[in-house]
Amino acid sequence: MIDAPITDLRPLLAVLVSFVAAFFIVASHRSPNVREGWTIAAAVAKFAIVASMLPAVLDGAVFEWSLGAFLPGGIEFVLRADALGMLFAFLASGLWIVTSFYSIGYMRGNGETNQTRYFAAFAVSLSATMGIAFAGNLVTIFVFYEILSIATYPLVAHDETDEARAAGRKYLAYTMFGGGVLVLAGTALVYLIAGNVSFTAGGIEELANADPGLAMLAFFLLAIGFGVKAGIMPLHQWLPEAMVAPTPVSGLLHAVAVVKSGAFGVSRVVLDVYGPELVFNLSLPFGFSAGLVLSTIGAITLTAASIIAMRKDHLKQRLAYSTVSQLSYIILGLGLFGWYGLVGALLHIPAHAFMKLTLFFCAGNLHVSTHTDYISEMAGIGKRMPLTMGAFTVASLGMAGIPLLAGFVSKYYMLIGGIRMGAQLTPIAYYLVGALLLSGVLNIAYFWPVIYTAFFEAEDAHDAKPLVDFRLGGESRSTLPATDGGRAADDAATSGGRAADDAATSEGRAADDAATDGGRPEDGDDDSDDTADDEADIDEVVESAEGDSSIDTEDTESDDDAEVPDDSDIPDAEMDDLPTDEDGVVRPDFDTSDRDFSEPAERVDTGDYAVDSRPSDANVPFGVGRGGNGDGDEAGAGRTDDTGDTAGHDAPAHDDGGSDDDSDHDDDNYADHDDHDDGDHAGGPPAGGWEHIDGLDALRGRESTWFTLGPILTAMSLAVLLGVIPYEMGFLELIELIVDTRLPEEVLRP
Repeated sequence: MIDAPITDLRPLLAVLVSFVAAFFIVASHRSPNVREGWTIAAAVAKFAIVASMLPAVLDGAVFEWSLGAFLPGGIEFVLRADALGMLFAFLASGLWIVTSFYSIGYMRGNGETNQTRYFAAFAVSLSATMGIAFAGNLVTIFVFYEILSIATYPLVAHDETDEARAAGRKYLAYTMFGGGVLVLAGTALVYLIAGNVSFTAGGIEELANADPGLAMLAFFLLAIGFGVKAGIMPLHQWLPEAMVAPTPVSGLLHAVAVVKSGAFGVSRVVLDVYGPELVFNLSLPFGFSAGLVLSTIGAITLTAASIIAMRKDHLKQRLAYSTVSQLSYIILGLGLFGWYGLVGALLHIPAHAFMKLTLFFCAGNLHVSTHTDYISEMAGIGKRMPLTMGAFTVASLGMAGIPLLAGFVSKYYMLIGGIRMGAQLTPIAYYLVGALLLSGVLNIAYFWPVIYTAFFEAEDAHDAKPLVDFRLGGESRSTLPATDGGRAADDAATSGGRAADDAATSEGRAADDAATDGGRPEDGDDDSDDTADDEADIDEVVESAEGDSSIDTEDTESDDDAEVPDDSDIPDAEMDDLPTDEDGVVRPDFDTSDRDFSEPAERVDTGDYAVDSRPSDANVPFGVGRGGNGDGDEAGAGRTDDTGDTAGHDAPAHDDGGSDDDSDHDDDNYADHDDHDDGDHAGGPPAGGWEHIDGLDALRGRESTWFTLGPILTAMSLAVLLGVIPYEMGFLELIELIVDTRLPEEVLRP
């Protein structure tokens, strides 16, 4: 074991490499391939630097670089690569490579604007993430914690819509002005009572002798401050709304870097500021300790977030609340005093990263390839996207804790840790075990409908709610358009697949339209009133028409004495088929469209994505792109980009009409990001159902570009490998070293 830190530049280089690359990315804005080449090169270089330190760190070495004291009291700006920091840095730097390739396929295939700004902000965000991982004290980690919030704001607000800007403002308010202020206050209080803010394996000794009340206050200031980024309730609202960002941002920054920086900060506080023993001994009333309170917050969050996730029909929204739930496993495990609980908590950091990254990548690929975002519209989509939905299934099983996958190993350790803590220390820990088991069941409840709908339901007759009948979102009937495509230009319906009765368009829909149920229960409360009003309007129109007809007839008879034949003498083969009311009066059909009203109303684009109004900026650094004028790529999926790949769309063209009902789909003000005015597809199955693509054709690239498929399968494979050989991958060995050096001898590994 090497006790003294080794002075080395590599922790600094790991931080700077992507920061420097950001300048080259901006400078290369006129050459997209070069720009993205800098991104890949920086990601590989960062991972190589971090990986070069791993063997020595596994042997007990610590690499350190210090700028020297920069605050009174001898507080240094120091970067230190120890075992705990290496866990986070190794994970984030490795997954940046995967996400960089995915970003190329997604951003080009989706025709996103401001791609140069996106890649530059991504690089700066990874620099801040490395700074958090290698921070040597509370002040250094606070500085990078705030830099990360600033650097990721352009990514959250990337689409530049009102919803995106609102989500960005909320993100800054929660993480920078909320969580950051709490971390700063806790840091100042720790320095006041201990005179030291440096991370020390097992905790700062002076805190054990400090006033328990002040020590408790400082602990919760730090834990809640870092927990804001980890999405603990009720400080989680920024995370679901941040899903308005492009999917690669949701994947890496909101499944790995940003949210994991919060969980990592809590880990530093528990393991290296207070130490697990002191966290357990800081007593509160009713037999609770600081650690048990922390675990209780995690247990409440993971249960509540799982229940909320069941109600979300938008796939990324469901994954967002799943993230809130899964991050709370880490918080819960950190409060379990014992070897197994801490190992499980730390192992869930890479386990969740691999599984959730796979899920977000799959959601993004579904959007780029089919413009489908809502679970209720995914019936049969498994035959169109077999590799994507297969990977989604594997990652979902891992999230639910199925054996041989990453989620099972981490949750198994936490379950054993809770049981041992309940048996040996306090029975209160048993309810934490119950929360873990309940959450596993809830994971199945909100992931299984997605899998079932994709693989076991047909487009023309599906329920989309196979497990539950109460209000959880989803369609109660088919969303397959009529055989004519359902593309009548005057058919104005809502963008979320709303029923025709919800649209209530100004074109004067018949009562048949009002009676059609589109399957969104929350939007159909006023069906009876709307139907009654429509029928009254039709009666007035019919009576007016009949009155005009009688006047015309009288005028004709007065002007012409010719005998007018009786109606019964006029042959009309279709007379019996005309619609009549209960009095036998023919009620003419004033709807001139050819739409089949037995089918749901078509979904109409609302243009929520930035790409709807601005094409890709493949040749423009920060401003509006020049697609469509010959200087740049055409906006919209389905075009061939500079990579030579085409994002294929399995959908008919449609008339991009406006929507009379721009209603809000979710209770979280989430923007409807389904639609593009690229003349392709507004989401859900096209006329005639999904095209069937078998496994071999999917492997040949017919499903989507390999820039997105490759990262999906890579992340899924990592989740499988971590579940099968966690020790050989290096993560479990690293985590055991972390826990062994933080626990007292009497509670070391059994």
